[in-house]
Parts: sequence; C-alpha cells; structure tokens
Amino acid sequence: MRWLKWILLSLLALIVLSLLSLYLALKSNQPQYDGQIDGAVEQSVELDRDAQGYLSIQAQSRSDAAYALGFSHAQERFFQMDLLRRNSAGELSELFGEMALDLDQKRRLHRFRHRAELGYKVLPAEQKLLLDRYTAGVNDGLQQLGLPPFEYWLLQASPRTWTAADSFLALYSMFLDLQGSQGKDELAMGLLKQQLPADWYQFLMQHSADWQAAMDGSEVSAVPVPSSAYPAVLKQQQSACTDCGLFDSRDIGSNNFAVAGSRTADGRAILADDMHLGIRVPGTWFKARLQWQQEGETKWVAGVTLPGTPAVVAGSNGNIAWGFTNSTADWSDVIALKLDDKAERYQTDDGWQEFSYQNEVIKVKGQPDLVRQYKETIWGPLLPEPFSGYALRWVAHDPQGANFNLLQLEQADSAKAALQIASRVGVPTQNLLVADRQGVIGWTLIGALPERQLTDMDTPQDWSTAKNRWTGYHAAKAYPAILNPKSGQLWTANSRMIGGDDLALIGNGGYDLGARAQQIRDGLTALPQHTEQSLQQIQLDHRALMLARWQKLLLDQVLTADFVAEHQLTSYRDYVMKDASQASISSVGYSLVRAFRAKTIELAFAPLTALLETHRLSGRDLKFSLETATWALIQQPRPDTVPASFTSWKSLLQQAVLDSKQALEQQQGSLAQANWGALNTSQIQHPLGAAIPALGDWLNMPAMPMNGDSHMPRVQNKVHGQSERMVVSPGHEADGLLVIPAGQSGHPLSPFYQADHSFWLHEKWLGFLPGKTEYLLKIEPKA
Repeated sequence: MRWLKWILLSLLALIVLSLLSLYLALKSNQPQYDGQIDGAVEQSVELDRDAQGYLSIQAQSRSDAAYALGFSHAQERFFQMDLLRRNSAGELSELFGEMALDLDQKRRLHRFRHRAELGYKVLPAEQKLLLDRYTAGVNDGLQQLGLPPFEYWLLQASPRTWTAADSFLALYSMFLDLQGSQGKDELAMGLLKQQLPADWYQFLMQHSADWQAAMDGSEVSAVPVPSSAYPAVLKQQQSACTDCGLFDSRDIGSNNFAVAGSRTADGRAILADDMHLGIRVPGTWFKARLQWQQEGETKWVAGVTLPGTPAVVAGSNGNIAWGFTNSTADWSDVIALKLDDKAERYQTDDGWQEFSYQNEVIKVKGQPDLVRQYKETIWGPLLPEPFSGYALRWVAHDPQGANFNLLQLEQADSAKAALQIASRVGVPTQNLLVADRQGVIGWTLIGALPERQLTDMDTPQDWSTAKNRWTGYHAAKAYPAILNPKSGQLWTANSRMIGGDDLALIGNGGYDLGARAQQIRDGLTALPQHTEQSLQQIQLDHRALMLARWQKLLLDQVLTADFVAEHQLTSYRDYVMKDASQASISSVGYSLVRAFRAKTIELAFAPLTALLETHRLSGRDLKFSLETATWALIQQPRPDTVPASFTSWKSLLQQAVLDSKQALEQQQGSLAQANWGALNTSQIQHPLGAAIPALGDWLNMPAMPMNGDSHMPRVQNKVHGQSERMVVSPGHEADGLLVIPAGQSGHPLSPFYQADHSFWLHEKWLGFLPGKTEYLLKIEPKA
C-alpha cells in the first residue's frame, strides 16, 4: 500500500503546486492602485480610491480623465467589457465554443459590429476624441496588467485589444438587455388578435385599471368582461403547454423618483434611482468621480459608469442629479411582408424589391468558421425561422439609436437644460428623471423617438403601401415632459407613466402593472417633507400590497371549512393568515399566496399558452399582464370562462391551492421550510463560477436569503434586482447614498472584489461621494 500513499501524496503536491501557481499568477496581474506610472496623458492625473475602491480621477482635461477611466475599467473589468462587446456583436463562440453559437447566430441578425463602426465614423470631433482617449486608456490598462485577466487563462484564450467601436457595442448590449430584439411580442399579440373575437382580445390585452399611477394623472378605464360566449380556443386545450408560465410584464424593472425643493426642509431637490438588472459578479456598474479643468473652471461628475464606455450613466455634477428607468414603451415594429410566389421579392410602396444579403462569419472555438447568410429589407432584417415572412424595424438599427450625447449631461446646469438634451441622446429610450440645485425636478424620455404612422402598434402590420411606415424621428418639441410639478414629486417604475396622445405616441412595449409605481407614489405622498433617508426607505419597501386581495380571496372564498378539513390545510391557512403582508425572508404566508396567484393565472390560461406554443411562441411574449383579466373573471365567475378541465372557478382556485402547495413541499420539504428567504436565496455568480462549479465558492458571492420581490419597490429575486441604489441631492452630494452589489473589481484577489456587497445586501448606507483616500496612483505623461 506504500505505492498508493506515494501516489496520493504526489497528487496532493501537484494540486498544491497548481493552486500556488494560480495564486502567484493572480497576484502578479492585480490592478495597480499605488505608485506612479507613465501613460498617454497630456498632464499628470491622480487616481484615488477609498476603502471600497470608489475611484476618483483628478485631471487637467476631460480627455485625460477619459483616458484614466478607460485605464481603470480595463484593469478592474476587462473580461466583463469583452463579454459586453461580444454579446452584441455575436462573437461569444470565439471564447466559449459551440455552447454560445445559437446566441451568436441570433445576435448577428442585427449586424451590430457593422453599425458600431459606422456610428464611430460620424461622431462629432469632441466625442470622437474622448472615445479615442478612453480606448487608449483601456489598452494601456490591459497591457499594464502584464498577464491577461485570469478568465482568459481558464478559457485558453487571449484578450483582443479594445477599439473605439467596441464602446458602441457595449451600448448595444444594453439595447439587447432592455428592449425586445426578436419581435416575438408583436407576433404573439398578432396571433391572439387573429384567433380571438375583438371583444375578448380587447378584454385580455388591456392596461391595468386596478393599479393606476401615471405621473400626468391620466387614467384608463377597465374593459369589462364581454357578455359574449367565452372563445373555445381559450377553453379547450388542444395540447399541453410545456411552459405554462406568464410574465406579469417584461419583468425588467427599475425605479426612480424625486421630490422638489417644496417637499424638503431646506429647499433641496432629491433624486432616488435604483436600476433593476441581472445581478452578477462583478456587477453592471463601476463607481467613479471625474474632475477636470475647463476654461478656467473646475468641472466634476460622479456616479455609476458602464465599463466599456467613457460616460457617467447616472449620478450628479453638482448642478443636476439624474437617473433612469426603462421606459418599457414600444421601440420596434414587426412588418408582415407581402412576398412574390417564389418568396424572392417583397412588395413596397415603390413596387417589388429584392432582398439584400449579408454574409456573417462566426468564429467558433475549436471548429472551422461558420458563414451565415442573413436577408434584409429596406426596413430591417428578416426574422429567423419560423417567422421568415416578417421583418424587424428597430430603433437600435438606426444611427439615431446609438451615440454618446449622454456625455452632454455632464455639463447641464438645470433640470430644464437636461430635458432639452434628452431628444439628442442615443440610448435605449429611458425615463429620465432630473433634480437640480435650485430645487426643480423634471421628467422626459431620453433616447430616439420614432415618428410613425401605423394602424396598430401592437401587432405585425403590412408596410407594402404608405399606409404603415416610419417617417423619421421626432424633434424635442414632440417629447412628452413634466417640469416642476405642483405636487413636488415624480416617479417612474416601468408602468404606464402618461396617457392620451402622449401614450399613443410611444406605445406599449410591455408595461408593468403599476402596483410598484403606485406604492412609490403613495410613499412619496405620505410625508409632507422628505430626506435622503426617507427616499431610501421607499427603495427598500417590500410590503406586498398587490397580493392583499389574493390573500383575502384565499381566506374568504377558497379555504372553506370543508375544503380545509378534506385536504388537511389548517397549517396552510394559518400561514396565509399570519404573515403574507411582506416579501420578508421569514414569511411563509407570502410564499404561499404568491404561489397560489401564479398557479391560478397559469391554470386559467393554460389553453392560451398552449396555443402560443403551437406557433413557436410563449405566454411570456405577450405585452400585457393577464393579472387584470384573471381577477375580473374571478369576480364574475361564469361557468363558461374556466378551462374545460374544470367545472367552476371555485374548483380551479382550489386546485391552484393544492398544486402550488404540493410544489412548494416537494421543493422545500415542508411548508414550514418554504419561507420566502429559502425561495429567494441569492445566486450572484461570476460567469465562470457558474460554468465551472469548482470555482464557484471562490468567485461567487455567498448565497443569502433576500427580502423583496416583483410588484414592490424592493425588487429582488435570485439573479435580478437593484443593480445600484442611489439617493442624491445636487449641491448636497455629501449627504447622498451610492451602493452596488458585489464590488468595484473583477479581480478575485482585489480588496474591492466584494467591498460593497455587505452594504448592498444588508441595506446599509454608503456615501454617494468617495470616502477617505486609501490608495493613490499617479499617471504621468510619457517622456
């Protein structure tokens, strides 16, 4: 047995040596935080960092500040930047092989690398200079590391240098994250409009009148349950759906809200912003404060930056503070093509047109290059099979869609000036909320707003005549806006924020129900005066107000004495009665009511989701939540409006109790263990930590139970939630809050790898401005 012992010791030694080599290699390519280096700057630049790694750049020019920001982004986050550009360009297969090929082929439909290169060429000279200086900083920062970031060793790949066009690709990745890119929402809506009588289509696909919180005070009227017979296609399930789930909305979230000087003790305006995105390691945002000299004045801006781009995305410049939520309006349209007999030409207002063809070469790791051909129309690319009879028109495909005019917000000195800039900015169109130093607040849309003439913005339309078309982009005067409202408060949360002609102008891209927005609005209204701390409390509010009526339904109508006794539901009922009011980690009752609601909607519309699946679509593609329709049907429990597998609404609701209870017990072992924290445990992972489980404990954030859920301000699930929390008053930044999940750095040995995480996870305060300097790096001009 001595030989076995020798082998085991040898293996152990080999493992130890391998780990030691990995550790030493990681130590050797850590970002540089102290000392002095030479760089391509015109004058000396200082890069200060506090204990959390919050970066403060002091430069003599904005171009030198851009260089220093690019240098720091590359040192801390280059792999994540690389993933952003590869994601939108469809170039992930070059790193990850065949597993990423399907995604790459979908992405190539948009030809974003080509569009990025065109976008860079037409940039104004000042922006081109900043992008060039940023790019130089990125490449110098990468080179200064010596060895490539560790992810490339594990993937046996080499990093590719950054180009100025790659910053456009990082921006296009945000389009893909925030807007639909495949047109499936309109295809799904079009199918239902074809299959359903008009009255039932209008009833099902209606804006929620139950949770109205539009900023302009507009209201929509509820569409009543039609008196006509329930459509057979909604009653008789032809085949079982494999995924019967339904989104409550686009399910992407974000909150921002503000109070004017009239609503604070000292006349300050305060802005709160928490953008909801996928949470990963490292996070989306990188905190930075830039300071430079311009025409004899000191300029500065602080907040969150997107590694890969040179701008502060959300933050404050001392005169204005600004933040975003996704507008969730309609920024793309699907065109139903009229094809000739051979499907080689399509009809336009100018006659028959031939398709253009684009060859895309996809590099696949370990395999020969793949060449894919894509067909395009004058309006946009053809959608992939089985929807090749349709083309996609999308703001992201146009030059107006992407630019770097966001940089102009750095110079804005009032809320009014910021709103005037908004129409010129090329980003995924967002709700821009601004607060200024004079106590004024304002809202508008920021991003390109298409001018269009369409019969129906929600379903595919025939563009073969001039009846349906886009005619250009709107000028600033057409943009809906609110400046200095009498109430002294503004709020957005991805729901319908305006009505009437303004709503008709922007359409619906999948609005949230409005429960979250209503809860924020009411939280603002509840206090005559606000502080930074009171706005943070609204951000952290996880009361389950939307579920209250579902809890009452359970207790008053579903959990009857006979039903409870027959199925031994006494403890179930007790949990529902006790603690369903909040999405808190200890609550079992919340888990039960939430699961009951989801199962009820699923059972009620299983025939509809099965219908969509037969056409390669999903219930999750619909623009409207079926919460509104489900609740209305429950309140008028007609026997004909339940699926054929149920005799009544009561039997469906009771089955929803049994099914959801059984699923939770199977998942958690018992109801007592089905508290919300157990179901909502974080999975905040590094991309390679998820792909290589052996690295998970080292790279991922610890799994922790979390408060919060959808339909409340504290949006949080396992992998999605508040990607930052910011509360700031321009002119009073020292009193503000700024915290991100995980930390500043993507290097696992950096002291900043998870430096913010405890503050974010445990809802603690962390200042908006950098703290005391702990590290200082100077970049001096090269000799």
